[in-house]
Amino acid sequence: MEIQPTQSAGAPTATREDQLMAVAQSLEAAFLSEMLKSAGIGETPEEFGGGAGEDQFASFLRDEQAKQMTQAGGIGLAQSMFDAMIAKSR
Repeated sequence: MEIQPTQSAGAPTATREDQLMAVAQSLEAAFLSEMLKSAGIGETPEEFGGGAGEDQFASFLRDEQAKQMTQAGGIGLAQSMFDAMIAKSR
């Protein structure tokens, strides 16, 4: 007897457009994270800094800030990439 995986009745399947938008938002978040890094967000201050621990975890903070910025609408990069991916796939 072979066991087949089942899908939860309450869990909707993601459409192709949902998947493309998720990828576009992920790319925008990565871009924003790099821009925040370049802007000096999360850098350890010279005086009274948190040391090596703060340096190691600053990237996590920047990544989460970038994700939140993207979820709040971002800079429109995700929508532009999504539109380009949709146009390319047709």
